[in-house]
Amino acid sequence: MYLIQLYGHFLMGAPVKNVSSDGEWTVVLPSKRRQGRRKPKPKVHEEEEEKPWKSDDLEVDPQRQARLKKKMEISINKIESSKFYTALIEQLKSPEVSDQFRLVLGTETQLQMVVYGIGSIEAYESPRFQLSIAILMKREFDWVGNIEVFDPVLSATESSVLESMGCMVLSVNEQARREALKPTLFFMPHCEANLYNNLLQANWRMDRLCRIALFGNSFQMYEEQVTVDPEVIRATKRIIAARKITSEFAIETVSDDYFPAFHDSSWHFFSSGLDSDLPLLVSVGS
Repeated sequence: MYLIQLYGHFLMGAPVKNVSSDGEWTVVLPSKRRQGRRKPKPKVHEEEEEKPWKSDDLEVDPQRQARLKKKMEISINKIESSKFYTALIEQLKSPEVSDQFRLVLGTETQLQMVVYGIGSIEAYESPRFQLSIAILMKREFDWVGNIEVFDPVLSATESSVLESMGCMVLSVNEQARREALKPTLFFMPHCEANLYNNLLQANWRMDRLCRIALFGNSFQMYEEQVTVDPEVIRATKRIIAARKITSEFAIETVSDDYFPAFHDSSWHFFSSGLDSDLPLLVSVGS
């Protein structure tokens, strides 16, 4: 999921997503074994600037491409026929959640989807499940527009498969600092705290926050995990502040098949208010 720093080869028995030479982002695939509700663990790294990106793997391998397309088809079909997906769609169509999306859309007819930190869809099943949800949402709802994807671990082969499935692979590592100048669904499953923090900081005004729907780690979980560690406090500062203006809807993973990909994930929406309210939550420069 974004330029990634290796966080050990395993965490709680789970494979991590690959490492980048710059060590920018850390994302860990959670363990498949359910051990109660596990809280997201904020991981901290030095701030990085937006910059152009090119995969280290520059050649498309036709055989790998064909195998990956098949893997994605299997994942999409498995998700689509699951109780988990049925429950997820029912939640999205429920009045309380669908009304939130209508507020984000405003007078627009579609919201764009930006997928950050999806990880290697070739190496791991969980990223394929996560991407499958994004693709199925576009098929299910006419208010979901174009899908843009970025993760620096993506190979040229993976990028070509994404494009064949109707996604656009970004050429710039935005560090999740995209300004929401139009209605946007940021699809960020299991990204690290710094990235949610970056997104909030780039949009820390109500006329932008109200254009955002965010799928990712539960903000409530971060709030419950507040520690005295200064780096963790800094990484989660805006997340905790945003809790005061956030409507959060947790998803139900239903079975252990989808627990690694979606545990402790929620939909987040930001209520409208006065711009003057926001600086009281957290200072602009932090």
